[in-house]
Amino acid sequence: MFENLCTLPLSAELFTQALHPTEPLLAVGLSTGHVECFRLPASDRSGGDEDGGASADTSILSDGKGAIDTIWRTRRHKGSCRALEFSVDGSALYSAGTDSLLKHFSPKTGQVASKFVIPSRTSGPDPPTLLRVLSPQSLLLACDSGALHLLDLRDHALEKSKPAQTHFPHDDYVSAIAPLPPSDQSTSGYSKQWVSTGGTTIAVTDLRRGILIRSEDQEDELLSATFVPGIGPKKNTQNGVMTVGTGTGILTLWDKGAWDDQTDRIIVDRAGESLDCVVQIPEDVVRGKKVVTGLGDGTVRIVDLNKREVELSLQHDEAEGVLGLGFDCHGRMITGGGTTVKVWDRSFTGGAGSSEESDADSDDDVDEKAESDDEDSDNEPATREKRQASAEQESDDSSSDDASRKRKKRKKGSKAVPLGPHGAHGILKFKGLD
Repeated sequence: MFENLCTLPLSAELFTQALHPTEPLLAVGLSTGHVECFRLPASDRSGGDEDGGASADTSILSDGKGAIDTIWRTRRHKGSCRALEFSVDGSALYSAGTDSLLKHFSPKTGQVASKFVIPSRTSGPDPPTLLRVLSPQSLLLACDSGALHLLDLRDHALEKSKPAQTHFPHDDYVSAIAPLPPSDQSTSGYSKQWVSTGGTTIAVTDLRRGILIRSEDQEDELLSATFVPGIGPKKNTQNGVMTVGTGTGILTLWDKGAWDDQTDRIIVDRAGESLDCVVQIPEDVVRGKKVVTGLGDGTVRIVDLNKREVELSLQHDEAEGVLGLGFDCHGRMITGGGTTVKVWDRSFTGGAGSSEESDADSDDDVDEKAESDDEDSDNEPATREKRQASAEQESDDSSSDDASRKRKKRKKGSKAVPLGPHGAHGILKFKGLD
Protein backbone atom coordinates (compact mmCIF):
# COMPACT_ATOMS: atom_id res chain seq x y z
CA MET A 1 0.00 0.00 0.00
CA PHE A 2 2.84 2.41 0.85
CA GLU A 3 6.35 2.59 -0.56
CA ASN A 4 9.25 4.24 1.26
CA LEU A 5 10.60 6.93 -1.05
CA CYS A 6 13.41 8.49 0.97
CA THR A 7 14.94 8.95 4.37
CA LEU A 8 15.84 12.41 5.66
CA PRO A 9 18.55 12.40 8.38
CA LEU A 10 18.25 14.98 11.16
CA SER A 11 21.01 16.59 13.17
CA ALA A 12 19.45 15.66 16.53
CA GLU A 13 16.60 13.70 18.06
CA LEU A 14 13.14 14.57 16.75
CA PHE A 15 10.61 15.79 19.29
CA THR A 16 7.85 17.08 17.02
CA GLN A 17 6.93 17.71 13.38
CA ALA A 18 4.31 19.71 11.48
CA LEU A 19 3.07 19.70 7.87
CA HIS A 20 1.83 22.72 5.92
CA PRO A 21 -1.86 22.40 4.93
CA THR A 22 -1.48 23.41 1.26
CA GLU A 23 2.25 23.26 0.37
CA PRO A 24 4.82 20.43 0.61
CA LEU A 25 6.54 22.01 3.63
CA LEU A 26 7.76 20.02 6.61
CA ALA A 27 8.86 21.61 9.89
CA VAL A 28 10.67 19.65 12.61
CA GLY A 29 11.47 20.51 16.23
CA LEU A 30 14.57 18.92 17.74
CA SER A 31 15.89 18.08 21.18
CA THR A 32 18.56 20.77 20.78
CA GLY A 33 15.95 23.52 20.43
CA HIS A 34 16.47 23.84 16.68
CA VAL A 35 13.58 24.21 14.26
CA GLU A 36 14.14 23.34 10.60
CA CYS A 37 11.84 23.84 7.64
CA PHE A 38 12.17 21.68 4.52
CA ARG A 39 10.49 21.78 1.11
CA LEU A 40 9.62 18.36 -0.22
CA PRO A 41 9.63 17.81 -4.00
CA ALA A 42 6.27 18.19 -5.69
CA SER A 43 4.46 14.97 -6.49
CA ASP A 44 4.31 14.04 -10.16
CA ARG A 45 0.74 12.95 -9.44
CA SER A 46 -0.09 16.44 -8.22
CA GLY A 47 -0.06 17.85 -11.68
CA GLY A 48 2.78 20.28 -12.57
CA ASP A 49 2.64 23.30 -14.78
CA GLU A 50 3.98 23.46 -18.29
CA ASP A 51 6.13 26.50 -17.55
CA GLY A 52 8.69 24.74 -15.42
CA GLY A 53 6.65 24.09 -12.31
CA ALA A 54 6.39 20.76 -10.52
CA SER A 55 7.27 17.91 -12.83
CA ALA A 56 8.28 14.29 -12.65
CA ASP A 57 11.99 15.00 -13.10
CA THR A 58 12.08 16.99 -9.86
CA SER A 59 10.07 14.49 -7.89
CA ILE A 60 11.31 11.84 -5.52
CA LEU A 61 8.38 9.72 -6.64
CA SER A 62 9.84 8.80 -10.04
CA ASP A 63 13.39 7.56 -9.42
CA GLY A 64 14.45 8.74 -5.95
CA LYS A 65 16.65 11.51 -7.36
CA GLY A 66 14.63 14.54 -6.31
CA ALA A 67 15.98 16.91 -3.69
CA ILE A 68 14.68 17.99 -0.31
CA ASP A 69 15.60 21.64 0.22
CA THR A 70 16.40 23.19 3.57
CA ILE A 71 14.50 26.49 3.57
CA TRP A 72 15.86 27.69 6.90
CA ARG A 73 17.28 26.40 10.16
CA THR A 74 17.58 28.14 13.51
CA ARG A 75 18.04 27.64 17.24
CA ARG A 76 14.52 28.60 18.26
CA HIS A 77 14.57 27.59 21.93
CA LYS A 78 17.11 27.36 24.77
CA GLY A 79 16.26 23.75 25.43
CA SER A 80 14.23 21.23 23.46
CA CYS A 81 11.48 22.23 21.02
CA ARG A 82 8.48 20.29 22.32
CA ALA A 83 5.67 21.28 19.93
CA LEU A 84 5.09 22.74 16.44
CA GLU A 85 1.90 23.70 14.63
CA PHE A 86 0.98 25.56 11.44
CA SER A 87 -1.90 28.03 11.41
CA VAL A 88 -5.11 27.04 9.61
CA ASP A 89 -4.05 28.71 6.34
CA GLY A 90 -0.35 27.92 6.75
CA SER A 91 0.69 31.58 6.92
CA ALA A 92 2.15 31.21 10.44
CA LEU A 93 4.10 28.62 12.40
CA TYR A 94 4.08 28.25 16.18
CA SER A 95 6.64 26.49 18.39
CA ALA A 96 6.86 25.86 22.13
CA GLY A 97 9.95 24.85 24.06
CA THR A 98 11.27 23.95 27.47
CA ASP A 99 12.52 27.53 27.84
CA SER A 100 8.87 28.40 28.65
CA LEU A 101 8.42 30.37 25.44
CA LEU A 102 5.85 30.02 22.68
CA LYS A 103 6.92 31.74 19.45
CA HIS A 104 5.00 32.79 16.37
CA PHE A 105 7.03 33.13 13.17
CA SER A 106 6.95 33.01 9.38
CA PRO A 107 7.20 29.53 7.82
CA LYS A 108 8.89 31.05 4.76
CA THR A 109 11.72 32.92 6.50
CA GLY A 110 11.67 31.84 10.15
CA GLN A 111 11.33 35.49 11.19
CA VAL A 112 9.83 35.77 14.70
CA ALA A 113 6.68 37.93 14.84
CA SER A 114 5.66 37.56 18.50
CA LYS A 115 6.28 35.60 21.70
CA PHE A 116 4.28 34.37 24.64
CA VAL A 117 5.65 33.39 28.05
CA ILE A 118 4.12 30.08 29.15
CA PRO A 119 2.58 30.45 32.63
CA SER A 120 4.61 28.75 35.35
CA ARG A 121 3.33 26.75 38.29
CA THR A 122 4.16 27.24 41.95
CA SER A 123 7.00 24.74 41.85
CA GLY A 124 8.63 26.26 38.78
CA PRO A 125 8.38 26.20 34.95
CA ASP A 126 5.60 24.22 33.26
CA PRO A 127 7.09 22.81 30.01
CA PRO A 128 4.72 22.45 27.03
CA THR A 129 3.59 19.11 25.62
CA LEU A 130 1.27 20.02 22.72
CA LEU A 131 0.07 22.80 20.46
CA ARG A 132 -3.18 22.58 18.49
CA VAL A 133 -4.71 25.31 16.30
CA LEU A 134 -8.50 25.31 16.52
CA SER A 135 -9.22 28.23 14.20
CA PRO A 136 -7.63 31.47 12.94
CA GLN A 137 -8.54 32.96 16.34
CA SER A 138 -7.74 30.15 18.79
CA LEU A 139 -4.67 28.12 19.78
CA LEU A 140 -4.50 25.41 22.44
CA LEU A 141 -1.35 24.94 24.52
CA ALA A 142 -1.01 21.90 26.80
CA CYS A 143 1.61 21.59 29.54
CA ASP A 144 3.24 18.97 31.77
CA SER A 145 1.11 19.95 34.77
CA GLY A 146 -2.09 19.07 32.91
CA ALA A 147 -2.94 22.71 32.25
CA LEU A 148 -4.66 23.38 28.93
CA HIS A 149 -4.41 27.06 27.93
CA LEU A 150 -6.58 28.67 25.27
CA LEU A 151 -4.73 31.53 23.56
CA ASP A 152 -6.35 34.29 21.51
CA LEU A 153 -4.58 34.88 18.19
CA ARG A 154 -6.52 38.00 17.13
CA ASP A 155 -4.86 41.39 16.89
CA HIS A 156 -1.47 40.13 18.12
CA ALA A 157 -3.13 39.01 21.35
CA LEU A 158 -0.54 36.23 21.62
CA GLU A 159 1.74 38.84 23.20
CA LYS A 160 -0.63 39.23 26.14
CA SER A 161 0.70 37.98 29.43
CA LYS A 162 -2.23 35.67 30.24
CA PRO A 163 -4.23 33.02 28.35
CA ALA A 164 -7.87 33.72 27.53
CA GLN A 165 -8.85 30.51 29.38
CA THR A 166 -7.12 27.76 31.34
CA HIS A 167 -8.59 24.32 32.06
CA PHE A 168 -7.37 21.19 33.86
CA PRO A 169 -9.19 18.34 32.12
CA HIS A 170 -6.85 15.62 33.47
CA ASP A 171 -4.79 14.81 36.53
CA ASP A 172 -1.72 14.12 34.36
CA TYR A 173 -0.12 15.82 31.33
CA VAL A 174 -2.30 16.22 28.22
CA SER A 175 -1.06 13.60 25.74
CA ALA A 176 -3.37 14.31 22.78
CA ILE A 177 -5.91 16.85 21.52
CA ALA A 178 -8.42 16.03 18.78
CA PRO A 179 -10.89 18.72 17.67
CA LEU A 180 -14.47 17.61 17.06
CA PRO A 181 -16.14 18.71 13.79
CA PRO A 182 -18.28 21.86 13.96
CA SER A 183 -22.02 21.44 14.39
CA ASP A 184 -24.51 22.07 11.58
CA GLN A 185 -25.45 25.31 13.33
CA SER A 186 -21.89 26.64 13.33
CA THR A 187 -21.45 29.94 11.51
CA SER A 188 -17.66 29.98 11.59
CA GLY A 189 -17.06 26.48 10.23
CA TYR A 190 -14.43 25.82 12.92
CA SER A 191 -14.45 23.48 15.87
CA LYS A 192 -15.50 24.81 19.28
CA GLN A 193 -15.16 21.48 21.09
CA TRP A 194 -12.27 19.07 21.42
CA VAL A 195 -11.42 15.75 23.01
CA SER A 196 -8.22 15.47 25.04
CA THR A 197 -6.45 12.48 26.56
CA GLY A 198 -4.34 12.48 29.69
CA GLY A 199 -3.39 9.77 32.11
CA THR A 200 -6.14 7.14 31.91
CA THR A 201 -9.09 9.35 30.93
CA ILE A 202 -10.46 11.34 28.02
CA ALA A 203 -12.32 14.64 28.40
CA VAL A 204 -14.48 16.87 26.23
CA THR A 205 -14.00 20.63 26.54
CA ASP A 206 -16.08 23.42 24.99
CA LEU A 207 -14.68 26.80 23.96
CA ARG A 208 -17.62 28.58 25.60
CA ARG A 209 -18.61 26.29 28.50
CA GLY A 210 -15.36 24.72 29.65
CA ILE A 211 -14.97 21.04 30.57
CA LEU A 212 -18.16 19.15 29.71
CA ILE A 213 -17.39 15.55 30.64
CA ARG A 214 -14.63 13.20 31.74
CA SER A 215 -14.64 9.50 31.00
CA GLU A 216 -14.37 6.67 33.46
CA ASP A 217 -10.89 5.50 34.40
CA GLN A 218 -9.73 3.25 31.54
CA GLU A 219 -6.98 1.62 33.62
CA ASP A 220 -4.62 2.08 30.67
CA GLU A 221 -2.51 5.07 29.66
CA LEU A 222 -4.11 6.99 26.78
CA LEU A 223 -1.48 8.50 24.46
CA SER A 224 -2.98 9.54 21.12
CA ALA A 225 -6.30 10.38 19.50
CA THR A 226 -7.92 11.36 16.21
CA PHE A 227 -11.55 11.79 15.13
CA VAL A 228 -12.82 9.79 12.15
CA PRO A 229 -16.13 11.05 10.64
CA GLY A 230 -18.63 9.01 8.66
CA ILE A 231 -18.48 5.83 10.73
CA GLY A 232 -20.45 4.72 13.76
CA PRO A 233 -23.11 2.38 15.17
CA LYS A 234 -25.66 0.81 12.84
CA LYS A 235 -28.35 3.28 13.85
CA ASN A 236 -26.08 6.28 13.30
CA THR A 237 -23.36 5.37 10.82
CA GLN A 238 -22.47 9.02 10.12
CA ASN A 239 -21.95 9.92 13.76
CA GLY A 240 -18.18 9.54 13.75
CA VAL A 241 -15.83 7.83 16.20
CA MET A 242 -12.86 8.93 18.24
CA THR A 243 -9.92 6.53 17.96
CA VAL A 244 -7.64 6.56 21.00
CA GLY A 245 -4.25 4.81 21.20
CA THR A 246 -3.18 3.26 24.48
CA GLY A 247 0.09 2.37 26.15
CA THR A 248 -0.57 -1.38 25.74
CA GLY A 249 -1.06 -1.67 21.98
CA ILE A 250 -4.87 -1.35 21.97
CA LEU A 251 -6.75 1.10 19.75
CA THR A 252 -10.00 2.00 21.51
CA LEU A 253 -13.08 3.38 19.72
CA TRP A 254 -15.46 5.91 21.22
CA ASP A 255 -18.81 6.87 19.70
CA LYS A 256 -19.25 10.63 19.45
CA GLY A 257 -21.48 11.79 22.28
CA ALA A 258 -21.01 8.61 24.35
CA TRP A 259 -17.93 9.64 26.27
CA ASP A 260 -18.40 7.67 29.49
CA ASP A 261 -16.61 4.61 28.18
CA GLN A 262 -15.13 3.06 25.04
CA THR A 263 -17.40 1.06 22.76
CA ASP A 264 -14.90 -1.18 20.97
CA ARG A 265 -11.23 -2.24 20.96
CA ILE A 266 -8.81 -3.26 18.22
CA ILE A 267 -5.61 -5.10 19.11
CA VAL A 268 -2.83 -3.39 17.12
CA ASP A 269 0.16 -4.99 18.85
CA ARG A 270 -0.16 -8.18 20.87
CA ALA A 271 3.21 -7.57 22.51
CA GLY A 272 1.78 -4.43 24.11
CA GLU A 273 3.82 -1.70 22.39
CA SER A 274 2.53 1.82 22.96
CA LEU A 275 0.50 3.59 20.25
CA ASP A 276 2.23 6.97 20.46
CA CYS A 277 0.45 8.70 17.56
CA VAL A 278 -2.55 8.07 15.33
CA VAL A 279 -3.97 9.90 12.29
CA GLN A 280 -6.68 9.14 9.76
CA ILE A 281 -5.55 8.24 6.25
CA PRO A 282 -7.24 10.69 3.84
CA GLU A 283 -9.91 8.93 1.81
CA ASP A 284 -8.47 10.32 -1.43
CA VAL A 285 -5.29 8.37 -0.57
CA VAL A 286 -6.91 5.02 0.28
CA ARG A 287 -10.52 3.89 0.22
CA GLY A 288 -12.42 3.23 3.39
CA LYS A 289 -12.09 4.32 6.99
CA LYS A 290 -8.49 3.65 7.96
CA VAL A 291 -6.03 5.08 10.44
CA VAL A 292 -2.27 4.76 10.73
CA THR A 293 -0.58 4.42 14.11
CA GLY A 294 3.03 5.00 15.16
CA LEU A 295 4.35 2.58 17.78
CA GLY A 296 7.04 2.74 20.43
CA ASP A 297 9.00 -0.04 18.70
CA GLY A 298 9.50 2.02 15.53
CA THR A 299 6.80 0.35 13.44
CA VAL A 300 3.86 1.95 11.67
CA ARG A 301 0.57 -0.01 11.53
CA ILE A 302 -2.35 0.65 9.20
CA VAL A 303 -5.70 -0.26 10.77
CA ASP A 304 -8.98 -0.82 8.90
CA LEU A 305 -11.72 0.48 11.19
CA ASN A 306 -14.52 -1.25 9.27
CA LYS A 307 -12.84 -4.67 9.47
CA ARG A 308 -11.44 -3.97 12.94
CA GLU A 309 -8.03 -5.35 11.99
CA VAL A 310 -4.43 -4.39 11.23
CA GLU A 311 -3.99 -4.32 7.47
CA LEU A 312 -0.27 -3.60 7.08
CA SER A 313 2.88 -3.05 9.13
CA LEU A 314 5.81 -0.88 8.01
CA GLN A 315 9.15 -0.18 9.68
CA HIS A 316 10.24 3.41 10.35
CA ASP A 317 13.13 2.59 12.67
CA GLU A 318 14.58 -0.51 14.30
CA ALA A 319 14.85 0.99 17.77
CA GLU A 320 13.37 4.47 18.17
CA GLY A 321 9.63 5.01 18.49
CA VAL A 322 7.53 6.95 15.97
CA LEU A 323 6.66 10.38 17.41
CA GLY A 324 5.59 12.23 14.25
CA LEU A 325 2.95 11.10 11.78
CA GLY A 326 0.93 12.90 9.11
CA PHE A 327 0.02 13.33 5.44
CA ASP A 328 1.27 16.21 3.31
CA CYS A 329 -0.76 18.14 0.75
CA HIS A 330 0.07 15.53 -1.94
CA GLY A 331 -1.16 12.62 0.17
CA ARG A 332 2.30 11.30 1.06
CA MET A 333 2.73 9.83 4.52
CA ILE A 334 5.47 11.44 6.64
CA THR A 335 6.81 9.51 9.64
CA GLY A 336 9.32 10.83 12.15
CA GLY A 337 11.22 9.38 15.07
CA GLY A 338 14.75 9.11 16.40
CA THR A 339 16.98 11.14 14.08
CA THR A 340 15.16 10.44 10.81
CA VAL A 341 12.08 11.46 8.88
CA LYS A 342 10.73 9.17 6.15
CA VAL A 343 8.51 9.95 3.17
CA TRP A 344 6.10 7.25 1.93
CA ASP A 345 3.76 7.18 -1.05
CA ARG A 346 1.06 4.87 -2.31
CA SER A 347 2.42 1.83 -4.08
CA PHE A 348 0.89 0.78 -7.38
CA THR A 349 3.17 -2.20 -8.06
CA GLY A 350 3.31 -5.58 -6.41
CA GLY A 351 5.61 -5.88 -3.44
CA ALA A 352 6.14 -2.16 -2.99
CA GLY A 353 5.94 -0.98 0.57
CA SER A 354 7.29 -4.22 1.98
CA SER A 355 9.07 -3.71 5.27
CA GLU A 356 11.68 -6.30 4.30
CA GLU A 357 13.39 -4.45 1.43
CA SER A 358 17.09 -3.81 1.85
CA ASP A 359 18.61 -0.44 2.71
CA ALA A 360 20.02 1.72 -0.07
CA ASP A 361 22.67 4.15 1.14
CA SER A 362 23.45 7.45 -0.49
CA ASP A 363 27.14 8.27 -1.04
CA ASP A 364 26.49 11.97 -1.43
CA ASP A 365 27.84 13.86 1.55
CA VAL A 366 27.61 17.62 1.77
CA ASP A 367 29.67 19.59 4.24
CA GLU A 368 27.28 21.82 6.11
CA LYS A 369 28.60 25.21 7.12
CA ALA A 370 28.73 25.50 10.91
CA GLU A 371 25.96 27.66 12.22
CA SER A 372 26.14 30.00 15.17
CA ASP A 373 22.44 30.21 15.75
CA ASP A 374 21.44 32.78 18.29
CA GLU A 375 18.11 32.25 19.94
CA ASP A 376 16.54 35.36 18.52
CA SER A 377 18.81 36.29 15.70
CA ASP A 378 16.86 33.32 14.60
CA ASN A 379 16.51 34.03 10.98
CA GLU A 380 18.70 32.59 8.39
CA PRO A 381 16.96 33.45 5.13
CA ALA A 382 16.10 30.74 2.65
CA THR A 383 19.36 29.74 1.04
CA ARG A 384 17.92 26.62 -0.58
CA GLU A 385 20.76 24.74 1.09
CA LYS A 386 20.66 21.04 0.25
CA ARG A 387 20.34 18.67 3.14
CA GLN A 388 23.41 16.52 3.80
CA ALA A 389 22.85 12.77 3.66
CA SER A 390 24.81 12.14 6.81
CA ALA A 391 24.19 14.99 9.26
CA GLU A 392 26.60 15.52 12.16
CA GLN A 393 24.90 14.86 15.47
CA GLU A 394 24.68 18.05 17.54
CA SER A 395 25.41 17.73 21.24
CA ASP A 396 23.22 19.51 23.71
CA ASP A 397 25.19 20.75 26.69
CA SER A 398 22.16 21.81 28.66
CA SER A 399 21.26 19.49 31.52
CA SER A 400 17.67 20.72 31.26
CA ASP A 401 17.56 19.48 27.67
CA ASP A 402 18.75 16.04 28.78
CA ALA A 403 16.04 15.94 31.40
CA SER A 404 13.50 17.08 28.82
CA ARG A 405 14.53 14.32 26.43
CA LYS A 406 14.11 11.70 29.15
CA ARG A 407 10.72 13.15 30.06
CA LYS A 408 9.60 13.01 26.44
CA LYS A 409 10.66 9.40 26.06
CA ARG A 410 8.92 8.44 29.28
CA LYS A 411 5.71 10.02 28.12
CA LYS A 412 5.78 8.44 24.70
CA GLY A 413 6.81 5.03 25.96
CA SER A 414 9.49 4.43 23.33
CA LYS A 415 11.68 1.35 23.78
CA ALA A 416 15.13 0.97 22.27
CA VAL A 417 14.78 -2.72 21.39
CA PRO A 418 16.08 -3.97 18.01
CA LEU A 419 13.40 -5.86 16.11
CA GLY A 420 15.20 -7.50 13.19
CA PRO A 421 15.93 -6.19 9.69
CA HIS A 422 15.43 -2.51 8.97
CA GLY A 423 12.48 -1.55 6.83
CA ALA A 424 12.41 -0.26 3.26
CA HIS A 425 14.50 2.82 2.54
CA GLY A 426 14.63 5.02 -0.52
CA ILE A 427 17.63 6.97 -1.77
CA LEU A 428 17.85 10.65 -0.92
CA LYS A 429 19.93 12.50 -3.50
CA PHE A 430 20.67 16.14 -4.14
CA LYS A 431 20.54 18.22 -7.28
CA GLY A 432 23.89 19.36 -8.68
CA LEU A 433 25.89 16.44 -7.30
CA ASP A 434 27.20 13.41 -9.22
